[in-house]
This record gives sequence, C-alpha cells and structure tokens, in this order.
Amino acid sequence: MEDKQINAFPTLEESWGRVLNSEFSKEYMINLNKNLFELRSSGKKIFPEPENLFASMNATPLHNVRVVILGQDPYMHQGQANGLSFSVNPGVALPPSLKNIYKEILRSTNGLESSNGSLIGWAKQGVLLLNSILTVEEGLPRSHSNMGWEKFTDEIIRTLDQTDKLVFMLWGKNASKKGAFIDKTKHLVLESSHPSPLSAHRGFLGNNHFPKCNKFLKENNFQEIIW
Repeated sequence: MEDKQINAFPTLEESWGRVLNSEFSKEYMINLNKNLFELRSSGKKIFPEPENLFASMNATPLHNVRVVILGQDPYMHQGQANGLSFSVNPGVALPPSLKNIYKEILRSTNGLESSNGSLIGWAKQGVLLLNSILTVEEGLPRSHSNMGWEKFTDEIIRTLDQTDKLVFMLWGKNASKKGAFIDKTKHLVLESSHPSPLSAHRGFLGNNHFPKCNKFLKENNFQEIIW
C-alpha cells in the first residue's frame, strides 16, 4: 500500500515503457521517486507538473523518433515548463532561449515567424524534446541535478543510440558531454553553443542545424521536419 502512495511518476508511453520500465525498480529511481514525493509533500513547487514528467516520450514514441534535441533542465518559473525541452504552452511568453531558436530557424530555413512557444508540433513529427534533468524546483536552476535523472536520461540516449539513424542536436557543453558516447559514424550529431542569450552569439546563431538536420533526414529517406 505504501509503495502505491509514494509514486511521483506517471505512466510511460508503451514503446518507451518496454525498454525503460526496468529502470524504475533500480535503487536510484526508487530514491528519486521518494525524493520527489517528499519535496512535493513538503510544499515545494516542482516543475513540470507530475503528469508532464514524461511528456517528451509520451508525445514521441520510441519508434517515431527521428531527431533528439537535448535540453538541460525544465524552465524554473510558474507556468513555463510543460515537459518538452525548450517548449512552453500556447499563450506563455517566449523564453529567451526559445526566441533564439526561432531566430535561427527564420535565418536558416523558410520557416514562419511564430509567437507560439509550443513545440508539440515538432514532437508529433518525431522530434524528441528531452531534458537531461526532468524536474526543477521553482526559481532554482539545476536544483535537481545529481538526484538520479541523469542516469535515467543516459539510458534513454543509449537506447536511441542503438536505433536507426537519428539526428542529435546538442547545444552547450552539458549537452555535448552527455552525448559523448553517441555513435557519430551512424547518427548525425550537431553541436554548438547553447541558445541562451549568454552564449547564442558564440556559435548557436548561424549554426545551420535545422537545414542540416533535414538534409540528413532526406538523404536517409525520412520525412523532413517542418520547423
């Protein structure tokens, strides 16, 4: 009975569940589950909401993944994080990093300017919008680092590395380090600085990752992404 009460995790989409469900019985995930439950029970505001913890995988089943965009951790302010890296819900002001992502899309493709920060349309096309750390405490970036999420998302990346040819977009040193074991002889790994205003002008803006991604997909007989 107690185990049922202490449950911070929602149901995982079926195709992901088949390869990841064994992780939930490991000590690090049992501890992470307990820690999240206790933090929420103590009144801490944790983002995203529990039902959106696995939104990235639930929106993009394993067999649909063509592109992986790896973020760091969720947005840390009320009303922003929705479980998809870099994404916010419609009507929410665009965060600075997302503004720079849109700016690079406009610069390098025939994409249309948008004030809608929801990236669910990308997810439905096969773009896995994954954060390295899946939760954060309000106002405290990287507050849930080293709680166990990194091990879980490493397992996700290892699973993806064993699949068909994919595109990985790794923005910033943390993302590049996390993706260091990806097989670059099979997958297209695109790396640059992070789209944050602090670093976007040091290589993100002008990186041409979006057209490079579509070129690779087209050459490998996959549907291009409508950015």
